[in-house]
Amino acid sequence: MHANHSVEEFIVVGFTILTHYHQILFILLLILYLIIVTSNSITCYAIFHEPRLHTPMYFLIGVLSIIEISIVTAGYPTLFAVVLVGKAHISFTICLMQMYIIHSIIITENCLLNIMAYDRYLAINNPLRYHSIMTSRFCKILIHGCWLFGFLAPLALLILVSRAAFCGPNEIQHIVCDSSPLLTLSCEDNSLNVMADLVTSSFTLIFTFLSTVMTYTRILFTIFKMRTSQERKKAYSICATHLIMAIIFYGSVTFMYIKLQINYSTEYDLATAIHHFVLAPFFTPLIYSLCSKEVKNFLIKCFCSNKLSSADMQISRKTSSHQ
Repeated sequence: MHANHSVEEFIVVGFTILTHYHQILFILLLILYLIIVTSNSITCYAIFHEPRLHTPMYFLIGVLSIIEISIVTAGYPTLFAVVLVGKAHISFTICLMQMYIIHSIIITENCLLNIMAYDRYLAINNPLRYHSIMTSRFCKILIHGCWLFGFLAPLALLILVSRAAFCGPNEIQHIVCDSSPLLTLSCEDNSLNVMADLVTSSFTLIFTFLSTVMTYTRILFTIFKMRTSQERKKAYSICATHLIMAIIFYGSVTFMYIKLQINYSTEYDLATAIHHFVLAPFFTPLIYSLCSKEVKNFLIKCFCSNKLSSADMQISRKTSSHQ
């Protein structure tokens, strides 16, 4: 599959901005990773274990939290090594698989955000038919479609990069194995590969972004036509959390992926990496959990029940000891 290259491994060396304060950065990243995994896991637990949260909207939020856990799990091991020791040695095959998995998860997230916008559109623009259209079965079909498209879309890029010739430098100035820095190391004309990278990343992002913009434009028109401020307030509360998340995601990465080979810059890659591995995974559970009364009530109920059960255990122990 990759017989046209002589490079057996790549060395991920990070960025010059990461060359100082290795230990402090590692501790901060480790804490951040634990916060991201824990908070998203708590969100998933609340959604999948509370019957009142078994609705399409919350089910989509739970899948989004799974996506955030997946992307940090795929990228942080390399990032930890880069920050702690200054570089990470990674085999050619593992590098390709990391690139493919990260691309797939990001594309899946793009599609899922689009489905979430459609869900909010139905809830506001067609509330009487919402439950008959957005059924549990239909919601699961859409989610499976997101995952399927997410893992099929980067396959062509994976094949092209695996067949590219790598016979010289093998240092990747990035925090993970990504397609753009990999293609700059190829020792052959890789214009076709660059175009595939552009289509895979930019086209998917632009299509889902425009679709989300059009969906929320129609939602806003519907809200403006509502007669009372109470109706408008309720409509805003329905779509506010997802709108915030969509703005964070699309607003910060739209310009990053629209880059041709002549405009390639490591600063773009660093900004993109910070977004995908820090901002989005960190803010997803905060936005959805803190803005949802149902999720907060479930977590409070779990916390209080745990405290009561521990108190009962202590009382029973004291009683048995006195006896």
